[in-house]
Amino acid sequence: MLSGLRGRSIQVTFVLGLVLIAFAYLAGSFSPRQPQTIALDIGFSVVRFTMVLLALFWVQELFTREIDRKIILHPLALPTSRSEFFVGRYLSIVVLVGISIAILGFCLLLAVLLASPRYEQEFPVDLGLPFLVALAGIVLDVAVVSAVASAIAMISTVPVLPLALGAAFAISGKALGASVDYLSSGADGDTALVGKLGPWVDTVRWLIPDLSRLDWRQWSLYGATPSAEHMTWAVIMALSYAAIAVGLGVRALQQREFS
Repeated sequence: MLSGLRGRSIQVTFVLGLVLIAFAYLAGSFSPRQPQTIALDIGFSVVRFTMVLLALFWVQELFTREIDRKIILHPLALPTSRSEFFVGRYLSIVVLVGISIAILGFCLLLAVLLASPRYEQEFPVDLGLPFLVALAGIVLDVAVVSAVASAIAMISTVPVLPLALGAAFAISGKALGASVDYLSSGADGDTALVGKLGPWVDTVRWLIPDLSRLDWRQWSLYGATPSAEHMTWAVIMALSYAAIAVGLGVRALQQREFS
């Protein structure tokens, strides 16, 4: 797990996250209405963006670079199975993600509290349990992205491919829910667009999880409590997809030959 913290690009990305949270604070401070809501909303997006980048860099550090430099042959020579190696590295990434989100979440909490503290909002933000639940949703979101990127690293012979495809997966998974809702509502009367993109979106829904279902920020921002059923199915979806991706990664590593 310590090797995941040594890369300079990882450190730079983490600092970038802190800078962007400071930007969220400034955005809220200069807003004439609902400053804490704006700061918190931007902050959640910043935390998710930063953590996806960090997780993908950790996949590069713990999987891709070790394969590219043949360093992976050393741990595989130890009396541990390849499945234990893969699962152990993946769980290390998830732990690093959890620790990093806790740190960024604390920084975001301070930024929100300091954003126009004398301004009394009509609808104050909730920085208690709803705030923690929103951060937990980001942890699950990034864990799924990490599992997919790790599995890609096991079959890829191009070092940059897990990073690129992992980022594409994170973007498409987040946008899938909004796309489905837009098309199912009639796309503002554009029947041609619905007929053209509808079948494609229906197919993609079976291949990519709707990561937007893990975005629970509305509870903290506006008091819109998500239903227990909605959250339960979202968690089951995330854990199931991550488990499938990890299983495919383990199988790919077991069948891969290193020379």
